[in-house]
This record gives sequence, structure tokens and C-alpha cells, in this order.
Amino acid sequence: MEDASLIPVLTRIAEALERLAPPPASALDLTAADAFVWHPEPPRPHLAPVPKVAAVPIGLLRGVERQKDLLMDNTLRFARGFSANNAMLWGARGTGKSSLVKAAHTAANAELPGSLALIEIHREDISTLPELLGQLRLQPRRCLVFCDDLSFEKDDADYKALKSVLDGGIEGRPANVLFYATSNRRHLMSRDMIENERSTAINPHEAVEEKVSLSDRFGLWIGFHNADQPTFFAMIEGYAAHFGLPISTEALHAEAVEWSVTRGGRSGRVAWQFIQDLAGRLGVRIDA
Repeated sequence: MEDASLIPVLTRIAEALERLAPPPASALDLTAADAFVWHPEPPRPHLAPVPKVAAVPIGLLRGVERQKDLLMDNTLRFARGFSANNAMLWGARGTGKSSLVKAAHTAANAELPGSLALIEIHREDISTLPELLGQLRLQPRRCLVFCDDLSFEKDDADYKALKSVLDGGIEGRPANVLFYATSNRRHLMSRDMIENERSTAINPHEAVEEKVSLSDRFGLWIGFHNADQPTFFAMIEGYAAHFGLPISTEALHAEAVEWSVTRGGRSGRVAWQFIQDLAGRLGVRIDA
């Protein structure tokens, strides 16, 4: 016979356990937005919708015409349901690599509304990429998984997880997913890391090949380089015309040269920073 006095105690214990339990995982809804950020932290890994992607219109990206053509062709083929390659955009800092990825995604969705979801995964979360792909595999929407500034340092084993994902393992890479990455390093590894492998391994050549082979998993390599002065002028002229900045071409060039000298170089990032400063001084609001 049950002791009725125990019922309130058991009820309180059950309620306490329910409060301690993690909330149930919400159903993954890739129609909630066109872009998401992957948050793998337990107890509730999830994709956080991004209401508006900070993307520059692809027509404003100057000096990277060949790179634009390559990435847009690859992205549009994927958006239309055809085969395409994982892509690595590598090269000098501030040359427009991540801007081009975001612009290509925006342009593809403008041409084929709702076709692609852009999902950002942070470098420190690369080890959770298999978990993310496991969730995306069950979704009908096509996805670009994007990692900005990807690189690996000495004693960093996360590159092995990425290699496995890019190769697909026994399941194969999900047909609805492409992986885009940007890096300042062509082979994603630091020179010190490669040299360390060469000096300490029993077979130096095989050790280095095992590290460098990660970049071979990307079917599309796109290189970026610092801009020369005519290209830099084309960048700022395009921005100035787009935002309607009231300044003569001669004054625009003179101020841009001074700005680039103080920044120590010419690049897409330097051009954009200059335009933001100039627009503010001229009292023109721009959508940044």
C-alpha cells in the first residue's frame, strides 16, 4: 500500500529534476532566415538565425573580377541543384575573400530566391562540423557552410576532422552542403608548423604531405592579392558613385592615396575603411 505522505515529496523531486533538465531541442528550421550562425555549445547546440547578412553588393567588389566569376559560377550551379566544389579563398589580408563569399550568397539568392542558406561556423568550432553536417543532411534546403580565417597551428588536430568531412567518410558529404573557407595561408598551415613536421618526422616528406593534403580536399582554389593603385582607385570610385559622395575625382584620389599610405597598403578593406571615413566627414549616411 502506497504511503500517501510520500506523494508530495516525490512530486517536488520530479519538478526539480524537470527544471534541471535541458530544454528540448527545437526543430531545425532553415526557412527562418537566409543565414545562420552555428552555436555548438551544450546542452542545446543550435543554429541562430541572422536577420540581415553584412554583405556588400557583388557589383561593388572591384579588382577581383576573375575571382567573382569563379565563385559565382560555382555557387549558382550549386543553387540550381547541380554538382559544385568546396572552395578555398586564400591570399593577403583585406583583399575581399569573406566579402565575396557573402556577396555571392546574396547574389545567388537574389537570382534564385530562397535557394541557399549561409551557415557560419567559427574556426574554434571546426571539431563540431560533423555534428552540424549530420543535422543539415536531413534538410531539403541547400547550404553553404562558411568558415572565415581558417588556419591551423602546431599541435592542432582539428584539421583531421575537417579532412574527414571534406572527404565525406563512409556516409559521403551531404549532397545539399558545400564548404567555403577563407584563409591567409594557401595550405592552411603555418610555415613553422610545416617545418616542424619536416624536422621531427621519421619520414619528413610523408608528414608534410599529410598536413598539406588538407587543402587538396577543396576542388576550387581562388587566390587573392593586394591591389595596385589603378585597381584601388577603381574600388573607391565605385563606392563613391554608389553612395553618391559629393567629391571630385581628383580630390577623391588625393585623399585615398594619403589614406592608403597611413594604412601601409592598398586593399579592398582599406578602400572600404576610407569610404566609411570619407562619407562620415561629408555627412553622407551609408548602409554599412
